[in-house]
Amino acid sequence: MHMWERLYASAFEKVKANIGNVRGVLLAYNTNIDAIKYLRKDDLETRIERAGKEETLRYSDELPEKITSVPQLLGSILWSVKRGKASELFVESCSTRFYMKRWGWDELRMGGQVGIMANLLGGVYGVPVIVHVPQLSRLQAGLFKEGPIYVPGVEDGKLRLVHPGDFKGDEESCIHYIYEFPRGFRIFDFESPRENRFIGSADDYNATLFIRDEFRERFDEIASKVDLAIMSGLQALTRENYREPFETIRGHLEVLNEKNIPAHLEFAFTPDETVRNEILKLLPEFWSVGLNEVELASIMEVMGEKGLAEKLLAKDPVDPIAVTEAMLRLAKETGVRRIHFHTYGYYLALTDYRGEFVRDALLFAALAAASKAKLGDVPSINEVVQAMGVPVNEKVKPVEGTLAEEYGMRGGIAEVDNYQLAFVPTKIVAKPKSTVGIGDTISSSAFVGEFALEVSF
Repeated sequence: MHMWERLYASAFEKVKANIGNVRGVLLAYNTNIDAIKYLRKDDLETRIERAGKEETLRYSDELPEKITSVPQLLGSILWSVKRGKASELFVESCSTRFYMKRWGWDELRMGGQVGIMANLLGGVYGVPVIVHVPQLSRLQAGLFKEGPIYVPGVEDGKLRLVHPGDFKGDEESCIHYIYEFPRGFRIFDFESPRENRFIGSADDYNATLFIRDEFRERFDEIASKVDLAIMSGLQALTRENYREPFETIRGHLEVLNEKNIPAHLEFAFTPDETVRNEILKLLPEFWSVGLNEVELASIMEVMGEKGLAEKLLAKDPVDPIAVTEAMLRLAKETGVRRIHFHTYGYYLALTDYRGEFVRDALLFAALAAASKAKLGDVPSINEVVQAMGVPVNEKVKPVEGTLAEEYGMRGGIAEVDNYQLAFVPTKIVAKPKSTVGIGDTISSSAFVGEFALEVSF
């Protein structure tokens, strides 16, 4: 593992020295407020008994498509606890939303993939970001960090970029309720194999992918100010409401591709199969996509690869050969140039271009994720290096061995079917402060880090 420590140290220095090369990143579309509740066994058990244990347990075996009752909410939380897997569902019923509000929260944080990435890229790394914020309430504005973070506004017919804190207006708050549990969390006869969370979303703006007028009317002008784009927030759409937002996104991707601006799609678990199919059709317009095993399995399912989908969820750590096969299927089907896979313990990137900078960007991302898990939040890029003290995950040695045997991988890099496969073992924080936003930290750090390094060559 000494080789990895050496590679980690050098990757951090390289990215830190070059991240200033990135002129700007466009982030769209979902920003919200996360209300975090740390689950307590006695409280949750009492609530389940009150709501009806038998009915609640039904949903711990199979997730509903959306939440329309309190037993569905509590059962979906149990689904995540049982598996140690994250999940997010839209809460449709007003009475269940009111129940969550009364249940309360332990802390409020910036939420939404875009909000989390904006605070990291702009507030920590100092990379200028232009952010789409569906609803800019005072509460939302106050959760943005200081730094080069901008929202577009139009004044006297001219596009103006202002920090969210200086935005004039007080709109509605979009709240996502996050129920966090630690590894070993016991309830009834379940025990969670690892720390994770369940998210109940009470937010009508992100659920319909509401896109602000400034973005619709001035997208060309906004895009000319950036080098990269990261898009997310498609996961809450349904077969009833996806058409209009997808049309807008297609138009945005056309503009980005005309300007040669690489766009990354940060995938998230999308319960609606129709929407998953449509995302698959949209992927050829993206440069890059980021996902974990649950998300990759859900895409394999709509591609008719049921067996491969099952393999992705069968083992812990996830079988890297199944992951590589699934990534190859996805790359060949869509022509997407970069697929970034992150799971507990290791990351992989499959690219149709080559270079150590791909692996180095993954290493930087792993440090950023460990730093976020350890501190709860990353105060500055210099703090990222503190995660060097976190040990490299020893449990993935067999994963590395399998990749070396199957693909001749050396130093985390291999050639597979005319693609480059990059692998890194991650650093695992034994008792993370929080798991929320770690996937977004990983994906945005790797994508932006890779671009910063590539530009420096």
